[in-house]
Amino acid sequence: MDAAVPSFAYVRSPDQDQARPARRPNVVVGAGPVGLSVAVDLAQSGQDVVVLDDDGALATGSRAICFAQRTLDIFDRLGCGERMVDKGVGWQVGQVFVQSDLAYRFDLQPEDGHHRPAFINLQQYYVEAFLLDRGRALPALDLRWRNRVMALALAQDGDGVTLTIDTPDGEYALLADHVVAADGARSPIRTMMGLDSKGRVFRDRFLIADVRMTAPFPNERLFWFDPPFHPGQSVLLHKQPDDIWRIDFQLGWDADPALERQPERVLPRVRALLGADTPFTLEWVSVYTFACQRMERFRHGRVLFAGDAAHGVSPFGARGANGGVQDAENLAWKLRLVVQGRAPDALLDSYAAEREFAADENIRQSTRSTDFITPKSAVSRVFRDAVLELARSHPFARRLVNSGRLSTPSMLANSPLNTPDEDPFDGGLPPGAPCTDAPVRVAGRDGWFLAHVGGGFVAVTFGPADAQDDIAVVQIGPGAVEDSTGLLARRLDAQPGTTYLVRPDQHVCARWRRFDPARIRAAIARATSC
Repeated sequence: MDAAVPSFAYVRSPDQDQARPARRPNVVVGAGPVGLSVAVDLAQSGQDVVVLDDDGALATGSRAICFAQRTLDIFDRLGCGERMVDKGVGWQVGQVFVQSDLAYRFDLQPEDGHHRPAFINLQQYYVEAFLLDRGRALPALDLRWRNRVMALALAQDGDGVTLTIDTPDGEYALLADHVVAADGARSPIRTMMGLDSKGRVFRDRFLIADVRMTAPFPNERLFWFDPPFHPGQSVLLHKQPDDIWRIDFQLGWDADPALERQPERVLPRVRALLGADTPFTLEWVSVYTFACQRMERFRHGRVLFAGDAAHGVSPFGARGANGGVQDAENLAWKLRLVVQGRAPDALLDSYAAEREFAADENIRQSTRSTDFITPKSAVSRVFRDAVLELARSHPFARRLVNSGRLSTPSMLANSPLNTPDEDPFDGGLPPGAPCTDAPVRVAGRDGWFLAHVGGGFVAVTFGPADAQDDIAVVQIGPGAVEDSTGLLARRLDAQPGTTYLVRPDQHVCARWRRFDPARIRAAIARATSC
């Protein structure tokens, strides 16, 4: 993988030889991390899904590299999390420097008892490759390379979406019940439909350099404000697999992107950071700017937008790809139930509502980070510099330092799918929270709690419960799923009888102090009828 990113051949589909357009229940446009996540999720539940990609290769360069614990939990459920973690570089500690001095360090996972690390660093092409391998093992997934949905050829009606697709063999038409547009920040589908994203473009430029080297830096996130090797700007350093290191250099808005990509400009910057005696080679270079923006609505009839096609953020905080994979998980189970006729079409509106809310939170955090890293006025720079100086010796100021508020899962507290608490809880996970993990033991074998929930609605109860034909139940206790350390009960504020209802995407949607099948059924009905 590190020697050459593989490419994939175009293969003619039988759909291209049909006299009339073939009809497919689910069509995903875009084979990046978000599109592949949606497709794998649908296919592993038996839903037929076609993936159309206008290219024939995986991503080049590092691109998205930081994948958070919640995203790794999702990849576990999709059947490829172990490969991601085994290949990735795990980390949980970050250090923030002001010039040459350490201002402070932080730990994103100070408590033990988690299956997955706070983050891994893993190049996007590996993420795509592992998802692709998983998809190839699923008979219901049909991935078509070099199939480009043509501009202005997407017509929507009440009975489906007609796509006109260009291939090396010419055009063909395909009819879809639903289309998931995961075709990136410049989304051609969005353009075809006359839609746009609105927000704020940041007037700054950054250089990415993927560097192959052996270096003594720790497996931590290292961020510098105004370092002596790059004065007046900021620098971010991450270790990746295969002895590749990702370096982001702030350049300023006036930098010439074409000029700054030239080796004679990049090499001196890298040498200034590493020292003249450290050997390295450049693997990939890019110059980027960014915007924090989103579409007004993520759902437009039978077309649903996800990932960068729906929203964009700055790279500081790793909220782009992580947010996109959470889009995918939120959408897949709802789309599956609607296509199967087990939920009304209106359930897809809740995808838009929940993920628009999540996008707003990510944009808000991303904008604040960028404003701190790249102050655009004299007053904001004075504030930023004063905070950095205070952070050296005053803990209160460290909470104000913003080198990128790192991705956290969305708390869907106001979702219409939630059943509000009726019983008293002192902490735990309220409706809308993503479910936490904890060590468990089953039949004498150690494992993890999250492996027992997700994919469908599951009632998790602490204690005995009568079997129910129409309710999936996970019992926590002796002879069942044992809370081997007591940590699960503490994290869920559980007492004997406490019951949590967990959605297919592992978010809590209801909880009670006793197992009550009638209330569980009512909560499932509420969560599938919005």
